[in-house]
Amino acid sequence: MKVTVVEWRGFCTWHWDLAPSAENDSAGYIEELCGICRVSFDGACPSCKYPGDDCPLILGVGCTHNFHLHCILRWLEQESSKGLCPMCRQIFDFKQITNDSTEEVANLKTLIDGHKVMRERVSQNDQSEFEAFEGGADTTS
Repeated sequence: MKVTVVEWRGFCTWHWDLAPSAENDSAGYIEELCGICRVSFDGACPSCKYPGDDCPLILGVGCTHNFHLHCILRWLEQESSKGLCPMCRQIFDFKQITNDSTEEVANLKTLIDGHKVMRERVSQNDQSEFEAFEGGADTTS
């Protein structure tokens, strides 16, 4: 018996491989939605037409929250974000899962570094104001 294929339609599905980390294994829960736009990681963020490598996931290091690249970029560009995670308000840093360094990932690194510098300046200013206050209290006694 000979079969002739008249028409063939292929399709596929994909998803980001978000295996639980060793310290998060006991929880057994992995976020499936971006914490900012609330769209599934397998879907496109509001800035993108198609999901995939053009808008990779950004994995938080300290807080373990995950976001679309464009969503976290938009969040960190706001001065009011202060470089903090939008969900838990810890200092946000990320783990790069791919070796290719795109311009947007470089922008993300620059934003995070800029927020770090601003936090250091504020803490230094607070410390110097405290020292000035302490010094002023000694001279009046």
